[in-house]
Amino acid sequence: MKKTDKPLLVVVAGPTASGKTSLCIRLAHHFSTEIISADSRQIYKELCIGVARPTREQLSEVQHHFIGTVSIHDYYNASIFETEALHLLSRLFKTYPLVLMTGGSGLYIDAICKGIDDLPSIRKEIRNELLEEYREKGKTHLQEELRKVDPVFFSNADIHNPKRLLKALEVFRQTGRPYSSFLTGTAKNRPFRILKIALDVAREELYRRINDRTDAMMLQGLEEEARGLYPFRNLNALNTVGYKELFGYFDGTYDKDEAIRLIKRNTRRYARRQLTWFRNDREYHWFSPSEPHAIIHLIEDQLNI
Repeated sequence: MKKTDKPLLVVVAGPTASGKTSLCIRLAHHFSTEIISADSRQIYKELCIGVARPTREQLSEVQHHFIGTVSIHDYYNASIFETEALHLLSRLFKTYPLVLMTGGSGLYIDAICKGIDDLPSIRKEIRNELLEEYREKGKTHLQEELRKVDPVFFSNADIHNPKRLLKALEVFRQTGRPYSSFLTGTAKNRPFRILKIALDVAREELYRRINDRTDAMMLQGLEEEARGLYPFRNLNALNTVGYKELFGYFDGTYDKDEAIRLIKRNTRRYARRQLTWFRNDREYHWFSPSEPHAIIHLIEDQLNI
């Protein structure tokens, strides 16, 4: 790398079960660097099997960051991640000309690459009030209120995601202004270059991987892990595919086989949403997971090797 060049952040994104972890470990070995996780669920220390956290062996091979560092009882969001990850990057770039960041959480990746718009602090009373409304009246109630107070954001947001609904309504109740009025869409300048890579897996193969991984998770003890978390099922961190379906089974809503079927179905739906997010960003270079050499070549070109 030329001395005048900025350091390089290589983002490896893609849908769940596309092979990001194993690829990034290979890349980290090749370029002698470390990995930042941009996964909004692997960051929670209590969640392991259900979020496909890298194995102990994988974590011991390469230094990973932001995996198992926050409790499900703590408040955490993409804005906090932006602040903490940028601070970490400033330190890592003193040692490495290249750092890897990987995950399937598009919002967390965008927080680093583009920045989160400056939003007002939300009073605890407002946050608790909205959470109580969500528990008592459900998601439809939040959707209807958002449609009335912020039709612009309502028409563009994932209105089936309670976290998105709650955040938008928190801002409105705190300020009296629509959440959409705070979203400038202007990317912030970063003191590093960014190369975005995304993994593309044929739909049939991706679905097979998802189904096989779900079966493997059950064998690894996902049911037992979920039972241990069941008392905290109302926490936002546990509104997560793999856990919420098993909570329905524990509630007696359906049997275990149906819970497993729902996990597979909802994971496939999640993967489709991830793909839509990443494909809407024209900066991504798409590769098959079976093309590590081509990916390495592209990165080396960026490093001027």
